Amino acid sequence: MPTGLTQDAGWQIGVSKTLPQPLSAVWEFIASPEGIALWLGEGAVLPSSPPPAKGTRYETADGVTGEVRGYRPGDRIRATHGATTVQVAVSASGSDRTVLRFHQEHLASADERERQRAHWQAVMARVAAALGRA
Repeated sequence: MPTGLTQDAGWQIGVSKTLPQPLSAVWEFIASPEGIALWLGEGAVLPSSPPPAKGTRYETADGVTGEVRGYRPGDRIRATHGATTVQVAVSASGSDRTVLRFHQEHLASADERERQRAHWQAVMARVAAALGRA
């Protein structure tokens, strides 16, 4: 089976980076309106308090719709995004470092996987830059 192709989730891509901020700071940003706009899409709104229930729907400014599949505060958010599923997760790496991961599955093809790799790398760079300003 080619790299990135799975039997259950089809084509998928994951991008991760260790950031020099504590988990709480990374989570607060990722779950904030600014963070949601960066990774889920401009215009998408997910309330952080109380956390959105499974099935909460959203729409981006570009017209992409989806719904929350899981939301564990301080850990991960999983949501459909059009025909795909996107997950953002955080985990502590020491006392003041956090691993941030983006994962997307159910992609249509190897070409879409490569496009999304570039997309998630750019999102990661924007998140790292935004956290660096904080």
